[in-house]
Amino acid sequence: MNALSEIALRSLNHVIQGEDWAKERLCQHAGARISIEAGGLSIRLAIDDQGLFFGTDSTSAPDVTVTLPADALARAMFDRGKLFAAAKLGGSADVAESFAFVLRNLRWDVEADLAQLLGNIPARRLNLLGLSVVHGIQNSLRKVAENIKEYAVEDSTLLTSTLETTEFGNEVNRLRDDVARLEKRISRL
Repeated sequence: MNALSEIALRSLNHVIQGEDWAKERLCQHAGARISIEAGGLSIRLAIDDQGLFFGTDSTSAPDVTVTLPADALARAMFDRGKLFAAAKLGGSADVAESFAFVLRNLRWDVEADLAQLLGNIPARRLNLLGLSVVHGIQNSLRKVAENIKEYAVEDSTLLTSTLETTEFGNEVNRLRDDVARLEKRISRL
């Protein structure tokens, strides 16, 4: 298991340890093996008797395979809903449903972890600062995407605007109707 997989495993177990409902849900599937594929990253996990995960070898066949899109990390940071919608699950339906339910509903209480290290007030302020930084980055990326779209549609000739496409379609329809009327006139002669 590589260092990135080990960090992901420890982080996931840390968050699960704070949620009794998640441990109970996963305990029902003790011994199940899960393979997560995301781009070039492959993580193999198994569920232990306490509802936590541990790394496994890649030789045993997994009970559940989770395939994530290549941009899974970006989706996870900015829109978890889109990440879960793009995930493809295969294998045991019970294990896959429980695993997906836990991941969809699991939330890391960053402020509580920081409070243990720094105290309540600094933890609260750092959490608010972190949230504002994340929202600022999200807004900046959204604005950059809107600017690129506006440039591609309005300023360059790369794409046509919706208005131009609609007008072109209307003109084609008018021309078709005019040709049909002309054909009728010609046929009457």
